[in-house]
Amino acid sequence: MANLCRFTVCAGLRLTLLHEPGELDQLYPQLREEEPVPGPTSTIGASVEHLDLATVIKVSQAVSGEIVLGKLIDTLMRTAIEHAGAERGLLILPQGVEQRIEAEATTSGDTIIVRLREATMAEAAMPESIIHYVVRTRESVILDDASAQHPFSADTYIRQQHARSILCLPLINQAKLIGLLYLENKLAPHVFTPTRIAVLKLLASQAAISLENTRLYRDLTEREAKIRRLVDANIMGIFIWNLQGEIIEANEAFLHMVQYSREDLVSDRPGWTDLTPAEWRDRDERAVAEVKTTGTVQPYEKEFFRKDGSRVPVLVGAAVFEGSGNEGVAFVLDLSEQKRAEDALHQAQAELARVSRMTTMEQLAASIAHEVNQPLAAVVTSGNACLNWLSTSPPNLRKARDAVERIVRDGNRASDVLKRVRALLRKAPLIKSSLNVNEVIQEVLALVGGELRKRGLELSAELDFNLPSVMADFVQLQQVLLNLVMNAIESMTTITDRPRVLQIQSRLHDLAGRSAVLVAVRDSGVGLSADGMAGVFEAFYSTKPEGMGMGLWICRSIIEAHDGQLTAQPNDGVGATFQFVLPASAEDHA
Repeated sequence: MANLCRFTVCAGLRLTLLHEPGELDQLYPQLREEEPVPGPTSTIGASVEHLDLATVIKVSQAVSGEIVLGKLIDTLMRTAIEHAGAERGLLILPQGVEQRIEAEATTSGDTIIVRLREATMAEAAMPESIIHYVVRTRESVILDDASAQHPFSADTYIRQQHARSILCLPLINQAKLIGLLYLENKLAPHVFTPTRIAVLKLLASQAAISLENTRLYRDLTEREAKIRRLVDANIMGIFIWNLQGEIIEANEAFLHMVQYSREDLVSDRPGWTDLTPAEWRDRDERAVAEVKTTGTVQPYEKEFFRKDGSRVPVLVGAAVFEGSGNEGVAFVLDLSEQKRAEDALHQAQAELARVSRMTTMEQLAASIAHEVNQPLAAVVTSGNACLNWLSTSPPNLRKARDAVERIVRDGNRASDVLKRVRALLRKAPLIKSSLNVNEVIQEVLALVGGELRKRGLELSAELDFNLPSVMADFVQLQQVLLNLVMNAIESMTTITDRPRVLQIQSRLHDLAGRSAVLVAVRDSGVGLSADGMAGVFEAFYSTKPEGMGMGLWICRSIIEAHDGQLTAQPNDGVGATFQFVLPASAEDHA
């Protein structure tokens, strides 16, 4: 316990500072013999002869038995006032760097009135210089007669309130300042006798322990209440686990997730390891190792078995309880809706891609009909010629053979056109293979050749035939290039004052230090504004009145799914350039 600093006046204004009460008795034994007995006052005094061992035990138990802060403070203040002979007392507790008044006790006749309050030191009447001294030194201060000269005589409160007896005790637990107990009596000096101070020091020691325990209990209760609110809110699944694979407790959200009742949890005792499919147990083992090392597990995806044997996709994170290396809490988020939404999105994207292909093919319908009609007309012509050569006498077999060869050639040509169209229209799955980008370009140019001729557009192709191969889906890559080419054709339809040239280029490119292939589609059309360039790849954005605004968005999705990039930029002169970059296949890159 901290030392007691007693300030008293002897032989006029001479001031003596003693660190132990017994020293005063040894130096001035006459003071004890002649100690004045206070006259009738309004304080409640506890007689010295009654402060025996039983009283000490009672005082200690009264404080130590309370764990509710409000009741503890009330008991502490009543006990201090009663056994100190004070008429007023304050309990001061630190809050951060400040000291705040938590309670005030006063006497009224034979009644002790305790008021719980929260106030700053400036809002309460007290000698602040004494409070600051005790906080700084952690030593008790007693003024036997505050009206005499002492180190705190200049304090405004002491000068104005004329308090006679003042005592301020630090409440210390394990070298930590828990609070201060301030007591005063304005009517009589020498109220706080050594015997009473001894009891108050014991009370202060026990009060410091009880206040700290009460604070810890309150913090624990508040923390448990917050956790319980989180658990009972059922915002997400929560269960308590141990490293033996058991589920100790779970909230309703988790039970609903795995379709178990609380009775099932008690009777069948399914563990979190039992609920985990075999293919996820390696991931769980890594999570266990992580929680043993760090105390927490970062969220990861896995699955749990439901009671009916079906599976639920979840996101799981966990933390071990403080002070326990074996038990912890897991937070589980049901990903079923998210997975369904992702599947629906993928289906919608696939359907939109198919619709986009069909929309593009509608634009190509006339060109395709022209492409197919040409070989078909040639087949009919060659067939008639063959019949004519066979009808002559004698039949001209050489001419007839040449006509049949032309029929076969033109039939294959028509078949190739139809195969390309069928590939674009079918809802084919993503199948990546090693591709030559130039072959895709040539296929697309074959499809749009008739459209270019019909609209009177020039074609300029600069293809590098020494390019590495790329890993891609042929049909999807063909769809991207066809969409870019058709957009370029559309952008030049209304141009009449300059040459209308479609330029296609393929060349080697560097993609983040890796070998890649670049394909650029350049036009001399109307181009795009700055705003249009910024939103050109956004879904449902279109510069064409009849456009769906999905084509370029789907194109970018396809290229990014192939680990590539699709960009657009205005030309220096007129028109715009759209280009995509795909990484070279691993074999060529190596």
